[in-house]
Amino acid sequence: MKLMKVIDFAHTLLKESITKKEIVVDATVGNGYDTEFLANLVGPEGRVFGFDIQKIAIEQAKKYLAEKTCTDNIVLINRGHETIKDSIPEQYHGQVAGAIFNLGYLPGGDKQIITQGNTTINALKQLLEIMKPEALIVLVIYHGHPGGAIERDQVLNFVQTIDQKQAHVLQYQFINQINQPPFVIAIEKR
Repeated sequence: MKLMKVIDFAHTLLKESITKKEIVVDATVGNGYDTEFLANLVGPEGRVFGFDIQKIAIEQAKKYLAEKTCTDNIVLINRGHETIKDSIPEQYHGQVAGAIFNLGYLPGGDKQIITQGNTTINALKQLLEIMKPEALIVLVIYHGHPGGAIERDQVLNFVQTIDQKQAHVLQYQFINQINQPPFVIAIEKR
């Protein structure tokens, strides 16, 4: 298949917009795979702030990252992504170059603990405040689980209201696949 899968598309967008030494956010650390991806993009002189409300996710990610990459440039925060603005030191406000969200639940974890539309929207608003111009937010929206459609609809309703003078918003998805396949929303701050 020549069309990119959604996670590959999300990563390609971030690769094209993030460079070494930049500040980035993994808004849903999960098992740490995107945290590693971002850490490799920004290099040892950059910084990755990773958020997850589940202590087990932070612990699993720490273990995974210690085996895979240097972790000196990674700050893992056991808080929800709706605390981004308060959790990232002010010295980095206006410098954040990119962020990724994987909405849904922790793979291999408790499927009752899911991301929520209100906290995701709050995090998006905060990121748009503290990101630099041309910074990119990528959301991979997994919505085929209980509660997923509610968050999907809330997030889609919100991003459609973002003023085009503030950001460009793109949606990438396969429209003929069964079982509610995930899709990507990309938001580029102007």
